Amino acid sequence: MRIETPSGELGEMSGPRLRERLEALAKISDEAGALTRLYLSPAHRRAADLVRQWMEEAGMTSFIDGAGTVVGRYDGETSQSPTLLLGSHIDTVRDAGCFDGTLGVAIAIAVVSRFAEAGLRLPFALEVLAFGDEEGVRFPTTLTGSRALAGTLGSDALGARDADGITVREALTAFGCDPEDIPPAARDPRRVLGYLELHIEQGTRLEAEDLPVGLVSGISGAMRLSIEVEGTSGHAGTLAMDRRSDALCGAAEMVLAIEARARALGDLLATVGCIRVRSGAVNVVPGAATFTLDVRAFDDELRRSTLEAMLADAGDIAFRRGLRLRHRIEYDQATTRCDTRLLGFFSTAMERRRLRPISLASGAGHDGLAVAALCPIAMLFVRCRGGISHHPAEEVANADMETAAVVLVDAIFEYASEHAANHKIQVNTSL
Repeated sequence: MRIETPSGELGEMSGPRLRERLEALAKISDEAGALTRLYLSPAHRRAADLVRQWMEEAGMTSFIDGAGTVVGRYDGETSQSPTLLLGSHIDTVRDAGCFDGTLGVAIAIAVVSRFAEAGLRLPFALEVLAFGDEEGVRFPTTLTGSRALAGTLGSDALGARDADGITVREALTAFGCDPEDIPPAARDPRRVLGYLELHIEQGTRLEAEDLPVGLVSGISGAMRLSIEVEGTSGHAGTLAMDRRSDALCGAAEMVLAIEARARALGDLLATVGCIRVRSGAVNVVPGAATFTLDVRAFDDELRRSTLEAMLADAGDIAFRRGLRLRHRIEYDQATTRCDTRLLGFFSTAMERRRLRPISLASGAGHDGLAVAALCPIAMLFVRCRGGISHHPAEEVANADMETAAVVLVDAIFEYASEHAANHKIQVNTSL
């Protein structure tokens, strides 16, 4: 149950090789001079084709499913073997870094390549998944690829439109997918063992602890809302200050009230990331404003009760200012806890490598949120310099990438050993 760790002997799992692939993906963008690869865009398609090529070079069969997820399969010892899922996403935010999501895909492919080079078959198949729409940037949806895999993607998601009015259904067709293939993309939970994902930490805990990797206890629940504030527009030069129903000023006061509640709690995050004024002009009192609200916490009850209080605050502000208020919940995801058994495989793998296992909660969303409806999930965070993510300055050291790859291999071996023992199967777990 060992593999050699010097970088020169790691082959596809070496830091320089992984970096080479990540940089190759980073060159595939919808925007010149920045890494922007939105779900179902032309750049996403080019990236999917490149990832598929790497999968096949690693000894896998591959295809792109109805939701645009790239799937690479490395068969187990028999055709009836169940499947262990690995992977992450290859879509990005605008002006992104090259490690978020793609690191987990590149390492998973390299790990399978390692097994294939050794001619090693496990008592289960391995599938590498390169999801799309994890970031939820292009459409008012998120996790479309992973929800399709889990069988929880509603048909209404296909009607969502981007800023240009293009629906998800139309974009899938342009991407080369058939939306009618989405239902068959859903997996049978009886045939899936679990899902393992490596991802950059997006925080500084590992850096503070001087550790290359850490266990993820779970993913915080999140809600996203659109809040509309309606007042009365008027001429900036003639409408007296005490006669105004200024929607933007009301919205601004609501935003500050939201911030104050979140700051007072400490265990909850609230973000207004976008605010728009309808028919705004320099000489017009704003008559309508809309802003977004993102609320996250590891405690679902805290998240829901605090949101109720925030909306009540907004209602009081609207009443006092003579405004009308509406809100629409666009995303509501409960906290998802990682499976302790799968985390145990990661923990044992870390201890074998003389790494101290520590546990971290993720405040960011991941595809595991959706995959958890299908099977148990576990995640491993990889140290990211300065905790920077969603930014071109993302950086992961080569040595940390290698450590993450080795820990993933060892964790898979731990799972294979347990699975073989439980099913009285003889299996070779050495490379």
